[in-house]
Amino acid sequence: MYLAPELVAEILTHVTALSPMEGCGLLAMDGGDVVRRVYCLDNVADSPVRFTVDPDGHFAALGDAEANGWRIGGVFHSHPRSAAVPSRTDIAGALDPEWVHLIIGLTDATPEIRAWWIRRGQPAEVPVTVGEERLQCR
Repeated sequence: MYLAPELVAEILTHVTALSPMEGCGLLAMDGGDVVRRVYCLDNVADSPVRFTVDPDGHFAALGDAEANGWRIGGVFHSHPRSAAVPSRTDIAGALDPEWVHLIIGLTDATPEIRAWWIRRGQPAEVPVTVGEERLQCR
């Protein structure tokens, strides 16, 4: 998955502003694995341990993505108190096996950014590239 640095900055600004609650949003992707736009949305769950993307925001993001020839190809959310790995709640709530899940861990001074496929209840890490710099997969 490829993200422009300005999109990462947008995501980080959103999720850190909402901490200690989880921040969330959607990822518009092109026909491949390039994120073209992020949609920073409300977490209607208003929780530090779970997220629910605002349905109205989801609908608007879907329309915007389609108007630009993209697709909603993933979701992002923060873990204010844990690492950037899928929680049991994340795994149970992963409804679309084609979506990538970008998770931002906020427990350290430097946010941890990792991406995952969650298919049939099994997470598998996806390499993340920001600009030309490949982030380390653990």
